[in-house]
Amino acid sequence: MRKIWLASVVALAIALAAGTAGATSVSVGAFGGLSFPVLNDQAERGTLYGVRVPVNLLPLLTVEPYYAQSALGDLEEEFGGLAFTRDGGDLTSFGANVLLSFGGPIRFYPFGGIGQFKIEREGSESLEEMGYSFGLGLGIGLPAVPGLSIDVRGEMTMIPTDETSQKFANATLGATWRFFSVP
Repeated sequence: MRKIWLASVVALAIALAAGTAGATSVSVGAFGGLSFPVLNDQAERGTLYGVRVPVNLLPLLTVEPYYAQSALGDLEEEFGGLAFTRDGGDLTSFGANVLLSFGGPIRFYPFGGIGQFKIEREGSESLEEMGYSFGLGLGIGLPAVPGLSIDVRGEMTMIPTDETSQKFANATLGATWRFFSVP
């Protein structure tokens, strides 16, 4: 109970500080791109898409809950002279990133996050673990449409498993629309 109360007080303090700084905004965005397995012989490159809800708390600090889904590419293998196709699997995740934004209409931001990841492959047991991500992004505000920006990101995702980890390099392009802002 004490932890919940303390977390509520901290969240309220951050919200009040952001409100007095005049920097609070809420946006919604969609993205798509490619996911590349790194040091992973169980899948090939696949597509990635999802949604984000960036909440700018302070001029440099943004918290961004997200949901993402990736369809990894099937793998062609040969065993004992027989060729077969192994399902690359589907990867779903949800979590939150923290962004440190620098700049104005053109902004650069490093980010890191934590999330719950689930990998499902036909013919094998699904894997559900907490994972981590980090990367760099570049956002460009569009002057013709206030509140709309285009984001390009490079991201590395790591999902720890029993003795090793599943790693993915992601490249995405997205659009974000700011629909609420406190001046």
